Amino acid sequence: MHGSTDFELKPLSREGIPAALDKAVRYRLLNEPGEAESICRDVLRVEPDNQQALVVLLLALTDRFGEGHAVAVRQAQEVSTQLRSEYERLYYAGIICERRAKAQLHLSVPGAGHDAYEWLCEAMDWYEKAEAVRPEGNDDALLRWNACARIIMQRHLAPRPEEKIESSLE
Repeated sequence: MHGSTDFELKPLSREGIPAALDKAVRYRLLNEPGEAESICRDVLRVEPDNQQALVVLLLALTDRFGEGHAVAVRQAQEVSTQLRSEYERLYYAGIICERRAKAQLHLSVPGAGHDAYEWLCEAMDWYEKAEAVRPEGNDDALLRWNACARIIMQRHLAPRPEEKIESSLE
């Protein structure tokens, strides 16, 4: 039995990284983003620039947006800056915004629809920037832009109405 709450994490072998990343992807698909995140952090301890681990980590963090993990938003944004490809940095910035919007839509608080609309519009802006630099034949940014547009149209989302400020000077 361990008497401490501080443990030295065990490093992965480089040879085990591909299998570990496969497991991380599977955990995400099983809706276990915490498990996927842990595996990706283990991979990144051995290979800090592993692009696949960064992408899976970013997606696992965004999977947690609806759980009230506000810190996950900041962490996902930090991870996105480590992506080497300009296209991927832009595309995943859009993913972060889109998933924030979807998390907002699950909240039943006043103004959530307006917040979601703003996040979806920001996501669409990122997707348009990604579209401009996308690899030939890669339509992922267009697919995501269309998905955001459909959410806005199907849910009749709209910008927050501008409040009229009346002068109280008489």
